[in-house]
Order: sequence, then C-alpha cells, then structure tokens
Amino acid sequence: MKTIEQIKSMKNKEKIAVLTCYDYFTAKILDSVGIDIILVGDSLANVVLGYETTRDVTMNEMKIFTEAVARGAKNSFIVGDMPYLSDRNKEEAVKNAKIFVQSGANAVKIEGNKEEIIKAIIKEGIPVMGHLGLLPQTAKKFEMQGKDKEAADKLVKDAKALESYGCFCIVLECVVPELAEKITQNVNIPTIGIGSGKDCDGQVLVINDILGLCDKSPSFAKKYTDLGKEIRKAVENYINDVKK
Repeated sequence: MKTIEQIKSMKNKEKIAVLTCYDYFTAKILDSVGIDIILVGDSLANVVLGYETTRDVTMNEMKIFTEAVARGAKNSFIVGDMPYLSDRNKEEAVKNAKIFVQSGANAVKIEGNKEEIIKAIIKEGIPVMGHLGLLPQTAKKFEMQGKDKEAADKLVKDAKALESYGCFCIVLECVVPELAEKITQNVNIPTIGIGSGKDCDGQVLVINDILGLCDKSPSFAKKYTDLGKEIRKAVENYINDVKK
C-alpha cells in the first residue's frame, strides 16, 4: 500500500491513477492491478443504490460499502468519501471520519474549503483529500467551474488554503483545464482531476463509467469496455437456455 508521503512524492513525476469502487470483488481486481488510490465515492448513491443525487446516501451505507471494499483491497490506499451533512460540524465530522477508518479507509475526502472541519480531522491523525471545483453535494448547476476571473482566483486561493490545512491532495472536479493546470503548478500537493483536463497530477473516474455500467456517462469519461452490453447478452443467453 502506498503511504501518504509516497502519494505526495508522485507530484510532477508519475501520474496518480484513482478509481471509485464500492464492492469486494471489484476491489480485489483493482488491488491486483496496482491502482494507486481507491475512492469509495458518494457516487455510490447514483450508480449502486439508484438514488437521484449523492445527497441521498447515508453515513451507514458508506460504512457498509467501505467495509466491503476494504475486505477486497488488502494492499490499496482507500479513501472514504464523507457524505452530505456528515461533516456539518467538527464533532460530527471527526466521529464520521473515525467510522471510515474503523471500516478500513486510510483517509477521507471532504468537499469544499472547510478549514475547521479539515483541521479537526487531521488533528486526529486522519489524512484528508480535499475537493474543489464542482461540488456535487451542494451544486445547483452541474457546469464547468472557474470560467471568470473572480471564480478562478477563488479556486486558486482555496487550493492553497487546503494545502496549508494539511490536505495530502486535492480533487479538482470540472475545473476549466487551463485553471486546473495553474492550480496544479501553484500547490505542492498532487491534484487529481475529473473533467478538468490532462494537466492535473492524476485522474479519477467513476468505475461504472469506464466499464459501461451507467445509463449516461459524462462526456469526459472514456468508456474502456461495455460490460452492460456483455451482461445483457449473457443473461439473454441464460434465459434462452433455461426456456429451451
């Protein structure tokens, strides 16, 4: 398993590969091929549990699926995604971050520039992955971030702030690529892009998107295979065999 220092040292040297994962068997596969970081994302809400938004997934559900991933990925660095309202205050945030660690996570991810919350969790010895740009838990519109100077300047400032709090890396979601590159150059910790261009220190995608297991995927998510089609074909063949 990579350590925090090893992950941080990959900046400007080796791109960091991150994927979401929610179950034991997939975690075993990701572990076996040497993925750098596994994120038990709150996207679990949409792609596994069928909820409308990521705001619907509960802390208890995140706990159960983190435990499943940890049972499968014995050697991978696992990050638990703090769900909506799980970090509403310092006490709640620390309690829930500890639940993630007890469930097998090595770190937690927090959306937004939340100084007191992030510092409180890090003070307890739990590493924090930051998240800036599009913040799905609170976003009213899903659109590219940092398009005007004021918004761009704020994102650069927020990224530097997260670094100063002690975050070990920062997810940049749907940030204008030129701005994502600028942020990457202006902080000393790795940036992990999703829909933010190729110049971040690493990339993260929802595993269902790259495997073709989604009804609709974002335009920036490359589909590497179409398991949905293969599963449909296999099940149809099974039904035909049974009904012969």
